[in-house]
Amino acid sequence: MLIEVCANSLQSALNAEKAGAHRIELCSELAVGGITPSYGLLKAVRRMITIPIHVLIRPRSGDFTYSKEEFDCMKTDIETCTDLGFDGIVSGILEKNFNLDIDRTKALIQASGNLNFTFHRAFDWLQNPLEALAILEKLGVHTILTSGQQKSAEEGIALLTELDQTASTVTIMPGGGIRPENIHLFKKQGFQAAHLSGSRFVQTLDAVPKISMHAPSFLQDDAIPISDPELIRKVVNAVK
Repeated sequence: MLIEVCANSLQSALNAEKAGAHRIELCSELAVGGITPSYGLLKAVRRMITIPIHVLIRPRSGDFTYSKEEFDCMKTDIETCTDLGFDGIVSGILEKNFNLDIDRTKALIQASGNLNFTFHRAFDWLQNPLEALAILEKLGVHTILTSGQQKSAEEGIALLTELDQTASTVTIMPGGGIRPENIHLFKKQGFQAAHLSGSRFVQTLDAVPKISMHAPSFLQDDAIPISDPELIRKVVNAVK
């Protein structure tokens, strides 16, 4: 059974390889579900890691619908990953009604060329997962990362099993809450791969900072923060 570790830093990637992981999904910012890692991190991990590495292509947090400009950025990031010699791409695009954006997902797959392509957990928002599975197989997706449309893969194991039994060319990879205590459930069901971050918090400061730099108000699934021209204009005008 292949174990893929979602690593959000060079140290996490090194730890995963040392622990025996078979593959890495490289990203940044696990707290928001992961976004595309920086060029510097890409180069460092590519240089220092020997096991296969798949890179998350997600330009921002929030939903999985993207503007033309964001879509162009995604294709450019895939080109960068191809040039740097990575093994796979992890991505996907939805429409605002929670259906699969077939055309643009197809374009990402085509941009990935010969790289392995994983459709990520945007799958867990889809209206009809079995119909989407059939479409993604036709598009040439290799792997689908999903929790079975539940908060954890353990809770979603019924749908995961149905997807796995239905799939003919796609690997269904359970992810979300995978731990040493429950991995046997997925092994027993015959899944060929599983995905986890395997993370723990490591204390880096001697004390808690005076104020938090986290902004919970920016974390929404159905809306994204965008600079407001009118608000900014008022501030600029106020200092003229």
